[in-house]
Amino acid sequence: MKSGFIKVCAASPRVTVGGVQKNLENALTEIRIAAENKVKILVFPELYLSGYTCGDLFLQKTLTDACMNALATLCERTADLDMVICIGLPVRADNRLYNCAAVLYKGEVLGFVPKTYIPNYGEYYEKRWFASGKEMQQDILFNGKAIACQQNILFRLSDETVLGVEICEDLWVPNPPSTTLALAGANVIVNLSASNEAVTKNEYRKTILATQSAKCFCAYVYASAGVGESSTDLVFSGACSVAENGAILAEGERFAFNGTRAVADIDLDKLAAERMRNGSFSDNCDKADCRIISVQTMLQTELADVTRGFNPHPFVPANTLEKDARCREILAIQSHGLAKRLSHTGLQKAVLGISGGLDSTLALLVSVRAMEILGLPAENIICVTMPGFGTTDRTYLNAVSLIKSFGATFMEISIRDATLGHMRDIGHNPDLHDITYENTQARERTQILMDLANKYGGILVGTGDLSELALGWCTYNADHMSMYGVNAGVPKTLVRHLVENEAEHLPESIATILRDVLATPVSPELLPPDENGKIQQKTEDTLGPYEVHDFYLYHFLRFGTRPKKLLFMATRAFAGIYSEEQLKRWLQLFVKRFFSNQFKRSCLPDGPKVGSVSLSPRGDWRMPSDAVCEEWLQF
Repeated sequence: MKSGFIKVCAASPRVTVGGVQKNLENALTEIRIAAENKVKILVFPELYLSGYTCGDLFLQKTLTDACMNALATLCERTADLDMVICIGLPVRADNRLYNCAAVLYKGEVLGFVPKTYIPNYGEYYEKRWFASGKEMQQDILFNGKAIACQQNILFRLSDETVLGVEICEDLWVPNPPSTTLALAGANVIVNLSASNEAVTKNEYRKTILATQSAKCFCAYVYASAGVGESSTDLVFSGACSVAENGAILAEGERFAFNGTRAVADIDLDKLAAERMRNGSFSDNCDKADCRIISVQTMLQTELADVTRGFNPHPFVPANTLEKDARCREILAIQSHGLAKRLSHTGLQKAVLGISGGLDSTLALLVSVRAMEILGLPAENIICVTMPGFGTTDRTYLNAVSLIKSFGATFMEISIRDATLGHMRDIGHNPDLHDITYENTQARERTQILMDLANKYGGILVGTGDLSELALGWCTYNADHMSMYGVNAGVPKTLVRHLVENEAEHLPESIATILRDVLATPVSPELLPPDENGKIQQKTEDTLGPYEVHDFYLYHFLRFGTRPKKLLFMATRAFAGIYSEEQLKRWLQLFVKRFFSNQFKRSCLPDGPKVGSVSLSPRGDWRMPSDAVCEEWLQF
């Protein structure tokens, strides 16, 4: 199986200004290191073979000839390597000098790409030496062969990898060449750069890299000139970064005396999935006049060689400040969605079933916010606790305390007698604790809530979350149904963080209750507690950890990740926590339940989308209820 990954490296070895042979030796050393690390695309800085700060020495034929000779040596010394190498040098053609990137593979130069936009402002004075490659479209004789030299070249390296090249300033203009290259098919853009340092510039530079990779749905490999360049007026740090679809995957250490590098595994499948999902990208694609150079390579990075790590909690930001901002934004989306639904219907009351569990707690927090937005009192939230056969003292007391702490209207309606009566009516033995026993309780609760919403002129607020919808862990026409599902776009792992985040901003009396809710095992509480009165039915004992299922859910829906690759990513993300056998078993369960429970998602009530993954049948996910899953179980 193709892994869908390719290992890339942006490298900035120490450079000697005008010292072509020394730079060649350093480049060969860096290439050897890259080969040992199974790198498939290696990028050096702008004008690396000569050095970027040569000034009027660029006009000396001695320097340019030395660079071309060094390039020939480089070809000879890398003929046996399965690696594409991009290196910068000055190139003479038709009595002009071009700032070029040479793209090499297995001892051959595939093409020269000249710099398009030549800066001549501030500290830059490049037009004194170099011509723009914007109109350059000709072949250059090198090592006895005619080699293409033009800006708009696409290097088709494999079925999965199409390479585009731009140089430094090209990225900083309003319409970078990489945009055209990406729209013409390039999914990996490399930039050979010489970007000097100034206060705050590094963050701005990384923002541009990340933004361009996001706009073009591509990987962006950036290597800048480093230590060793002349410091007459400028200082260079060797800034190296690899970005992928808006995220910085790797950064090299700046100001490293002996050079630096940034290595990352690019997820080509992810980029392809994003481009297919986004119709606006294809609408922008045009028949750009690009020269396509195809070469048969073996650039596939094997899974065993992938060193990339994977966030085990893709829905949750790792950075504390970012997580706090994300949580508050999501709560705002949920509460404003509910407020709009209430104002549109002209209703002023919300009805919730409060169990003392995570999901109903979040729904209550959202409802409190919605009432604040509408300027309505908290007592307009009618909270109903409905003890059943599995209700424990812990969840009951947390539910009651939470309702009263917020000043909501409290109601308690036991479902025991009603469900026993219903079981008698349908001839079910209440001692048989099967699915009928469980779902009878779930449906009785929903019936009560629906009728109370009618009685008090309000809407029933649903509490089920995205993870439960994915796994079908909800009773059809019971907790599956509501008049507005505020948690429908929130996965279980994120529910936990939203409640946790609110606990940090609310009075301690409420925060104490929330923390105990967070510490309570996730359970529908539809089976009797154990002999000690504690929860016996624990959801994750049956399904497996929600954090694993949320990992599968994110990558399966967001990028269409193949199961075998998904299992590999999970083993890397949860290394030392769960075994591969456990992860495989839970993946099989996820796939089977996801497919078999689509019928529940096909008739979901309205609910706000909060992130990039949603299961709304009206928007992000449209799937037949009778699709089979056999192809997705082949791993």
